[in-house]
Formats: sequence, C-alpha cells, structure tokens
Amino acid sequence: RAEAEVERARAELAEAALAEERARAAAERSRAEAERAAAEAERAAAEALRAKLRALGIDPDALG
Repeated sequence: RAEAEVERARAELAEAALAEERARAAAERSRAEAERAAAEAERAAAEALRAKLRALGIDPDALG
C-alpha cells in the first residue's frame, strides 16, 4: 500500500511538472508573439512617417 501511495505521488509530481512546462512554453510563445507584434507596429509607424515626409516633399533618405 505504501508503495502504491509513493507511485501515485510520483505520478502527480510528474504531471504537475509537465503542466508547469506547458505553461512556461505557452508564456514564451505569448512573449515572442508580443515582441513580433511590437516590432511590426514599430515598422508600420516608421513607414507611415516616411510616407508623410514624402507627401510633404521631404526625402526621408536625405535626412540624417
């Protein structure tokens, strides 16, 4: 009976460790996606600014 309890406890620990690893992986995917979205937003904002400068007759590549 004691051995069965030990095995059950080990199985629960293994299951908890697996769940923790899955949660960690999901958090990492979310972080990476947020970084990609932020980089895309920054790129889009920079391109919008370049377009506004060109509309004003300013060459954004000549600035700097």
